[in-house]
Formats: sequence, structure tokens, C-alpha cells
Amino acid sequence: MDCERSQVLNPVRVQALETWVKQTNIQLTQVNGQRRYGGPPEGWDGPMPGDRCEVFINQIPRDVYEDLLIPLFSSVGPLWEFRLMMNFSGQNRGFAYAKYGSATVATEAIRTLNGYMLEPDCCLSVRRSTEKRQLCIGGLPPVTPQEKLLQVLQGMVEGVERVSLKAGPGIEGVSAIVGFTSHHAASMAKKVLVEAFKKHFAVSISIRWQSSGKPSPNEPMVAQKVYSTSPMKPPRLLARQQPPSLPSQYRYTPSIPPGFCRTVGGPTAQLQIPLPPGFFSLPHPPLLDRLPLYH
Repeated sequence: MDCERSQVLNPVRVQALETWVKQTNIQLTQVNGQRRYGGPPEGWDGPMPGDRCEVFINQIPRDVYEDLLIPLFSSVGPLWEFRLMMNFSGQNRGFAYAKYGSATVATEAIRTLNGYMLEPDCCLSVRRSTEKRQLCIGGLPPVTPQEKLLQVLQGMVEGVERVSLKAGPGIEGVSAIVGFTSHHAASMAKKVLVEAFKKHFAVSISIRWQSSGKPSPNEPMVAQKVYSTSPMKPPRLLARQQPPSLPSQYRYTPSIPPGFCRTVGGPTAQLQIPLPPGFFSLPHPPLLDRLPLYH
């Protein structure tokens, strides 16, 4: 069913959302065309979501917001995260993602809420999210060190879980398959890594989504070993404020390896950035344009 509305904001719905936010003291953060709740929400004491824990919600009326959607999807079970895709107009884009602490709860959400009539003549479509979590980075120099690449990616973006390199006929240089803790983390990385590698290393890379299937046994690999880290939380990007303290199992402090830039060819001279004294003793990495990748 078509649940489209005109591009004129519904002031009654907007006011209802603002009132609900004030009454519940809930935190919504808008980043890159989506408005997020949780990831995890404050006080979360459940497990970190694994595979098949997220559902895709479609056919949302454009003037319906979190004040209706979050209580509805929380009625099935506690939400780890809820993401509503937004237009610049202030209306939603008609779809959202809800992530639960287990695949069992996500399955129950699909069973219970698929076809739910949110408004007359407007039924929600709820199904399992594809949740692609792998990116293929192409165009890396042949001498790229796998373990250091993993550490560099962790310094640039959050949620990097593992890296494996591959090379062979039809592959220029080296390609890297990068696994992330969540689709959201991979999506955010896809937006920034091309420019980051160009800026910091003067290397032009390509990035595309990689299917989650296992590589073909005939696919030549540079190294069979896959370097991994312990699970990390999805990125929590809060505008104008620091994120609250998370349980220890969701924290991470990436280490930036020396020598990586020189290995892959190095940046041009004008890209060199002087490092402040005591840089490596800082508890958290600085902003991207201050990353210590030039030793």
C-alpha cells in the first residue's frame, strides 16, 4: 500500500514527537541522513547483537516518527538500536531499522508486526535486514601489510573486526576484505575511507560492498590468516558532545602502527602532519586529520 504523504510537515505529528522526547528524556541523534536511538541505549545490560538481530521496516507513513515507532517495536522486546531514515525536509524516508539483542526477538518482531496496520490503509512491512557487514577495498599497493592495515582501519573508523588480503589475476595491486561489527559501521566507513586514504597516504582506493559468502576455494589469497579483534560496539556518533561511558566489553582504543604510510608509498610532502608531544600516550585517538600515520 502507498503510505506517501505530501512534502509539507505535519505540525501535529512534529509537536507530538517533541513532547514525547521531553517526557521520556530519550536521546535521538541525527547523523548522515538517519536519526538513531540507542546503539546501545543507556542502561543496556543485555548481549551485543549478533547475526540476524536486525529487522527492516518499510511502508512507514512519512509523517510518523519515533514516538509511535519505538514504543511499537519495543513492545516485542528491548531495542538495542532504532534507526529512522530522514529527509532534509524533516519527514522520514519511509523506512527504518530495528535491532534487538537476539535473533529470536527479531524473529518475533517479524511475526508480530509484519502487516501491522499503523494507520487506515497503511500496513507496515517488516522483514529480516540483509545487514551486509563486509567491504572490499581495492587498489591497495602489493606490499600492504595485513596486520598494520587492520590497525590503521581501526584508527580511522569504528567497528572494524577483521581484515583479509587477496591478490591474483584481474586484481590490480591488493584488495582487502574488511569485516565490521554491524551494517551501520560498514556503511559509515564506506562514506569516509576513500577520501581518508587519499588524504593521508596519497593512495586512490575503491570501495564496494562484499557479499557475506565464503570466498571461492579457487580464489588466490595472499595470506590465509585473518587478523581479528574482540567484538566492538557499533559506532556511536553524537553531535556536539562526548558519548556516555559504555560497559568495558563495548569500549575500544585503536592502536596506530608506525611505518604503514611509508610501506604503501607514503603521502606527498605537503600531507605531512607534525605530531604533538606525547601523542601515542593519549587515551583516545584524535580527530581523523590528526591521525599519526606518517612515521
